Amino acid sequence: MQSVLVTGGAGFIGSHLCNRLVKEGYKVICLDNLLTGSKKNVEHLLDDPNFEFVEADVVQPLIFNNRSSDYIFHLASPASPIDYQNYPEETLLANSMGTLNVLKLAKETGAKVLIASTSEVYGDPLKHPQKETYFGNVNTFGPRSCYDESKRFAESATYVYFRKHDIDVRIIRIFNTYGPRMQKDDGRVVSNFIMQSLSDAPIKIDGDGSQTRSFCYVDDLVEGIEKAMFAPGTTGEIFNLGNPDEFTIKELAEKIIKLTGSKSEIEYSGTFREDDPMRRQPDITKAKEILGWEPKTNLEAGLQKTIEFYKSNF
Repeated sequence: MQSVLVTGGAGFIGSHLCNRLVKEGYKVICLDNLLTGSKKNVEHLLDDPNFEFVEADVVQPLIFNNRSSDYIFHLASPASPIDYQNYPEETLLANSMGTLNVLKLAKETGAKVLIASTSEVYGDPLKHPQKETYFGNVNTFGPRSCYDESKRFAESATYVYFRKHDIDVRIIRIFNTYGPRMQKDDGRVVSNFIMQSLSDAPIKIDGDGSQTRSFCYVDDLVEGIEKAMFAPGTTGEIFNLGNPDEFTIKELAEKIIKLTGSKSEIEYSGTFREDDPMRRQPDITKAKEILGWEPKTNLEAGLQKTIEFYKSNF
């Protein structure tokens, strides 16, 4: 049986990945310090003999008492705006020292590695949609820089280890993702708008709602993550993973109000948040061609599943 290490495995995306890998017959070690993840996300797996939860910080040296993994998925990092702004230093370290520790472990054990990066490496993009070849437009000194720049460091470190030590690595850049197990207060627009709608509270939008995002349902993303790791021809490659369907934030709010049957009204602040990207849409041509992957879940269907989760859990 092949063994898999998932760092950040108790987080939103990591827990869905762990769930899928266990179902597919892998032995999964889930490593998480529970800074922003939750053991509740993996509690249904705790009694499974092929799942092991390790409460540890990826920033510390990774020692597994001679237990080696065939594959390492490195997802450990605060990822929502509220989380990485509440924990800026921890975010820097998870994506710098944490990534270096993962790469060192892979060098020692020969494990195949997937490093989770982010669409935030593109910053407020001057090119649209964003291809993997775009270098980005990022503020190194702004409120989002702890996340953006540490992810860019993680990519650079991965490149160095790939070239210098010939380890089997690939990078994914995750675009906006939503679905069950998102924290209700994580500051993401989907969770914010659903919680506000369910209580008939005003939906608060920065600026005028014209900024755009592309929303990928978590099950689709996890399928893409797996393909990036296991498909042939992915070594040394970078893939955008996200849904290319682009919506304004105003359109998202209107869809959620309709799906929840809410009486909420939209309130606009008139000012945009500092360094907040105005347009965000992935070019997933490369993922389609090499991985044979593209999202299947449309926004309405994914939102409905997410709304039901929130109704049942909060």
